[in-house]
Amino acid sequence: MSAKLETLSQNLEKHLGERIKTKKLALGEITIEVAADDYLGVMQTLRDEAELRFDEVADLCGVDYSTYGSSNGKGTRQGPRFAVVVHLLSVANNQRVRVRVFADSDDFPSVPSITGLWASANWFEREAFDLYGIVFPGHNDLRRILTDYGFIGHPFRKDFPVSGYVEMRYDPDQRRVIYQPVTIEPRENTPRIVREETYGDL
Repeated sequence: MSAKLETLSQNLEKHLGERIKTKKLALGEITIEVAADDYLGVMQTLRDEAELRFDEVADLCGVDYSTYGSSNGKGTRQGPRFAVVVHLLSVANNQRVRVRVFADSDDFPSVPSITGLWASANWFEREAFDLYGIVFPGHNDLRRILTDYGFIGHPFRKDFPVSGYVEMRYDPDQRRVIYQPVTIEPRENTPRIVREETYGDL
């Protein structure tokens, strides 16, 4: 671990203490995991503490861990299913940290909004809500951002079908856009490989 990362690690321990559930170093970045109840306080400390000063949200995304760790991608994981991962940047200290928080409920995943701390988290949280169904209490405009307003479901959840539930098309007879059940037949594509007879020969 470099001296810079070691200093960051010590400062995180110093200012967050037992609120850090786990701390890992991977790919030159520190990832900390915090509980949902501590999340807002931890984020405020990361922003306001002079030795940390994480003044910018580089990214915020949702994660569905439902099949994480299974070799075939069809198993089930023990523990919470949905998490929010936030990448923070300290311009003053030229440091980055990744914060992960699991939602307490799989049926109605909810994580407090950080838009009161960083206004730039607004669209990131809307995207996580739209694609994963994670709700952010405290967000003042939580609505879909990428899918249609009448869209049913959350397309990045691992149990969401690849072809979706409904499709949208223009109906020339009705002269409007209509929604209907998906008419795509699921099929398995086997790639066809065509090679010349002398392929690989010198």
